[in-house]
Amino acid sequence: MSLSSQVFEHSNLYTIGVEEEYMLCCPKTGDLIDKAKQILDLIPTKKEGRYSYELIHSEIEVNTPICSTVSESIKEISNLRKEVKDIGKELGFRIGISGTHPTAKPKEQTFVDSEDYKWVKEQMQYYANQNITFGMHVHIAVSNAETAVHVCNSLRRWIPALLAISTNSPFFCGENTGMRSSRTLQFENFPRTNTPITFKSFDDYKRIVDNLYLTKSIEKSRQIWWKIRPHLDFGTIEFRICDAQRSLRNMEMLIALSQALVYQSVKEFRSKILRENLNIEYINDAIWKAIRFGFDAQIIDSCTDMNLTLEEFIIMMSDYCNPALEYFNNTQVLNQISNVLKNGTEYNQQIEICKTFGMNSLKHFLMDSVEYD
Repeated sequence: MSLSSQVFEHSNLYTIGVEEEYMLCCPKTGDLIDKAKQILDLIPTKKEGRYSYELIHSEIEVNTPICSTVSESIKEISNLRKEVKDIGKELGFRIGISGTHPTAKPKEQTFVDSEDYKWVKEQMQYYANQNITFGMHVHIAVSNAETAVHVCNSLRRWIPALLAISTNSPFFCGENTGMRSSRTLQFENFPRTNTPITFKSFDDYKRIVDNLYLTKSIEKSRQIWWKIRPHLDFGTIEFRICDAQRSLRNMEMLIALSQALVYQSVKEFRSKILRENLNIEYINDAIWKAIRFGFDAQIIDSCTDMNLTLEEFIIMMSDYCNPALEYFNNTQVLNQISNVLKNGTEYNQQIEICKTFGMNSLKHFLMDSVEYD
């Protein structure tokens, strides 16, 4: 496998790319329907790079172009949502957004007949068809490969906090799973979805990827699905932990935090004070607490060994990257963080709607509450 460090050499630093995965839903019932192929058949050639398949025909992924600012990325996301919405009027579907569809059953899905899916199916067998999940990923550009690897080491610390404020998938197969992010658990059936180890250098990272290739664990580097990774095709740091979000304000919050965390960590790396040797057991325990419990759950910070609540940890993350939020003129997202801590995540909305109005109303809510502006 040819893995070059040059792909990480960006002249425009801290630029942003965002990926969103949408449920394609029947307007009358809210159930998943197969429309991905028809969508891609309608996309003009100049926009082909903005849309792609996932594993199932009832899901579409959209990808922003490279954006210079958070506000630009939100504008691009808004435009993509509107485009898919308009296509839906023609093809007879609506966008729904959630980390998992609340009632869809894996055996009822049609899976994409592609080489990538065939490889996944061969590898995962039964579990390949259980992955009905919808997430959002954020890419941030840095200056070189060594910076990407070392900063990624450090950013593992904040993965539980980002998940905690983005949970949005309590239901699966018609059941209340008891989880705030059942998407995370569903996806963890796949290999290489863990929190990565500490890498000593880019060469160390490259050696591991090369060995995974040599032992036929992977055919492509993107088949390493860690919760955060230096992306070997785009040359970015990719955050992969968050559930899909209906709210553009939540999207803005998560994108701004991702950019600010990278910026602040790069400053520390350049100053030779970056903390990278984190306790991975504490990270994994905090991820579990974010998946399962609320903001009052007790965790241990993987960097300081401090015992604190998830809410206190989220505030610590905000404080850590506040100078970077000021640098990028994005301090307005601090209000959204406070709002989420006070009123809950999109998980809480789903629980309340289902409790009050029932599952059928919830499926309509997941379509009706998608924000386009």
